[in-house]
Amino acid sequence: MSSVDNLQPDPSVISDILKPPFVQLPDPARVLGKRAERLRSLAEGHNLSDYLRFLADLTDAQVRILQDLPEPVMPSADVIALAKEHAMPPLDRNSFSSDAAFDATLERLIAAAADIKMPEAARGALDHLRKADKAAREIMIRNVLADSIPVEELAPHVLMAAALQVHFARLAQRLDKDALVPVGDGACPSCGAPPATSAVVGWPTAPGARYCSCSLCGTLWNYVRSRCTVCGSTAKISFQEVEGTGGEIKAETCGSCNSYVKVVYQQKNGELDPIADDVASLALDLLVRELGFRRGGFNPFLLGY
Repeated sequence: MSSVDNLQPDPSVISDILKPPFVQLPDPARVLGKRAERLRSLAEGHNLSDYLRFLADLTDAQVRILQDLPEPVMPSADVIALAKEHAMPPLDRNSFSSDAAFDATLERLIAAAADIKMPEAARGALDHLRKADKAAREIMIRNVLADSIPVEELAPHVLMAAALQVHFARLAQRLDKDALVPVGDGACPSCGAPPATSAVVGWPTAPGARYCSCSLCGTLWNYVRSRCTVCGSTAKISFQEVEGTGGEIKAETCGSCNSYVKVVYQQKNGELDPIADDVASLALDLLVRELGFRRGGFNPFLLGY
C-alpha cells in the first residue's frame, strides 16, 4: 500500500554549483519528442495507461505540426527592454489574442488529433473545438491562459492547451536568454505562467541545481531549492514521497501557504519529464492532498485534479 514519507528533510538541498545558468529556453521539437517517448514508456502497466497513451499521441501530434508553421509575431525590442527593466515577462500571456501563427497551429493540431485513438467523449470534444467560432475559441484561450478551466469543458480545453503550448514554446525559443530576469515567485520569466513542476538537474553546467518548468512555454528557470515556488517562503518546507519510488519524485509542501509543487530528480533519472511524470505520479497528488495541501503547480494535462 502506498504511503507518504511525511515531514522528512530533503537530504540534498544544497546545489554544488555557484551560479547555474538562469534559464534554458525550449527547443520544442526536442522537448516534445522526448516527452512523447516518456509518456509511452510510462503507460506500460500503469493504471492510467489509456490516458498516458492518449497524451503520448497528442504530444506526437504537437511535434508533427511544428514544421513549416508561420513565423510567430515576436514582441518588439522596446517591449522586451521595458519588460526587463520592470522585471516583467516579455511574452505577456494576459494580453495574448490569436494571430495567424496561432490559428494555423490550432487548425493543424485539430487535424492531426483526428487520427488519435480516443474515447467518444474526447472525440466529441475535438469536434466541439473544430466547430467553435472565433469568439468561443478566444474564451477557451483566455481560460487556459488564466489557469481557470470550467469543469464541464475540460476535454476541449486540454486540446486548446496543447496548441498554446506549441505556440508559446515557439515564441520562447526565439527570445534572448540574456534579456530575461526573475519576475516573481511561481512565474515564468518568459511568459509569466506558473510551473508545472520543478526539476533537480544533473547538467554539467548546473549539477544539482533546481529549475522550475513552465507549464505553458516550457522555459526552465533556476530557483532556490527548499523554497516554496508558490509563495517564496522557506520557513515550513517539507518533502513527501510515495513509499518505494526511490526518491525520484517528491512533493515539496509549504506549511505557510498550504500548497505543494512536485520536484522530479533528473539527477537520479535523466528520463524524468516535468509534464509526463507529473501526470504519471497522480498517486502522490492524492496522498499529499490527504494531508491538507493544495496543488500549486499547473499542468494542463491534469485538469480537474
